Amino acid sequence: MDVLYIIIIVLLAIISGVLYKIGLNKGLEKGNKEFIEKLKSEKEQLKMEIEIAKREKNEILRNAEKEADNIVKSALIESKEEIQKMKDEFNRELKLEKEELKSMEERLIRREEMIDRKEQNLEELKSKLDKEKEATQKLKEELENKLYEIANLTMEEAREKVLNEAKEKYELELAQKYKSLKEEYEEDAKRHAQWVVSIAVQRYASDVTSEITTSTIALPTDDMKGRIIGREGRNIRAFEKMTGCDLIIDDTPEVVVISGFNPLRREIAKRTLEALVADGRIHPARIEEVYEKTKKELEDIIKEAGKEAVMRVGIKPLHPELVKLLGRLKFRTSYGQDVLEHSIEVANFAGLMAAELGLNVELAKRAALLHDIGKAIDHEVEGSHAIVGGQIAKRYNEKLEVVNAIQYHHNEVDPMTPEAVIVGAADAVSAARPGARRETLENYIRRIEQLEEIAKGFRHVDKAYAIQAGRELRVIVQPDKIDDALADKLARDISAQIEETMEYPGVIKVTVIREKRSVAYAS
Repeated sequence: MDVLYIIIIVLLAIISGVLYKIGLNKGLEKGNKEFIEKLKSEKEQLKMEIEIAKREKNEILRNAEKEADNIVKSALIESKEEIQKMKDEFNRELKLEKEELKSMEERLIRREEMIDRKEQNLEELKSKLDKEKEATQKLKEELENKLYEIANLTMEEAREKVLNEAKEKYELELAQKYKSLKEEYEEDAKRHAQWVVSIAVQRYASDVTSEITTSTIALPTDDMKGRIIGREGRNIRAFEKMTGCDLIIDDTPEVVVISGFNPLRREIAKRTLEALVADGRIHPARIEEVYEKTKKELEDIIKEAGKEAVMRVGIKPLHPELVKLLGRLKFRTSYGQDVLEHSIEVANFAGLMAAELGLNVELAKRAALLHDIGKAIDHEVEGSHAIVGGQIAKRYNEKLEVVNAIQYHHNEVDPMTPEAVIVGAADAVSAARPGARRETLENYIRRIEQLEEIAKGFRHVDKAYAIQAGRELRVIVQPDKIDDALADKLARDISAQIEETMEYPGVIKVTVIREKRSVAYAS
């Protein structure tokens, strides 16, 4: 029973399971069908929405295309109108340019026609001129031949005669023209130059010093002359050999004279002899000892003189060798003028002139102080003192402007700066200052005679006198042959010849005097 019961239960369970499965499958099938139907309906709905969306899309696209077409059409219409306007404007401008070119072409054609006519006229005129020239040349030759026959002159003689007549004929006009130009262009320059020089001279004054080629030594007694000469003249021979100067002992009481052309050696000799006379011991060994001592002392004096000159002028320090050479100028003279004092004077003049003209005062003073530095060299270097001085300054690293000013002050090179011209002018002012320079009687007389001979060499000069120590030349001319204009020209010609042929210190004034006196007597 139990087994059966179990079997029945198992069968029931199997049957119930089969039934459940069958029912479950049916439920699933039904659910699936419903789901599938739902999916189908949703799909259909989706298709319908898609169709609707497509239709809307197509409608939007059609509307967009219509709008775009409308926009493009309107833009094209506007562009066409604008292009048409630009085209019309371009056509107008082109038409105007064509008209202008046409008018220019017409003008050119007319000008070419005028040029052609002028060329034709010129050709005709040229041919006429050639014919007239030939006729004139023939006439000229005929006249020249006739003149040669009449005057019985050669061609060279006739030409010279004609030139002389032309010179005499137009000399007055040239002189008048020269006078007017001179008065016109030199009045302001002369006034300004006089003002600058007068200001410089007024603001500077220096002592006048002059030396000659001898030095005089005073002796306490005439017995000292014998001691100076020594036994058989050994002392005087030793002294002259050592110093390079001549010792002149004559009958002048208590005086001996040292003679020498080198001022530095003469100064050493003078100081040496003064020391020997003061000491009283005079013999060759003592002379040599005192000479060497005096020479060293003078070297120190030279250095101090150079330093003092730089300080007095007020410029920047110089090279020590330049200071030494500058100090040596203290014992050099030019026409009796102390060269160192002259250099200081020129430097001060140059500084004053440069200040008045607004130039470089330091440069002008420096170049002016060194302008005669070449005179400190004896015969070691060949050449003029201006060129040698420039070379010395260049050797000791002076500026090119200073070197040029030194070499220019005697017009041996061209000036580079206005300061160079100022240095030359200051040198001339210092040399021309009254009492600054002196010269020997022979040179003075020779210069006077040469001045008068130069003046008398000109035509229509009656008399010539050199006055004021040769610093002025007065020329008396024939009044009926020379008028005022020719007198001005004659003065300039005489001064130009003096500058070319003579050497002289300072400035020479040429005065032409034209005077006519009419005298009658009543009886």
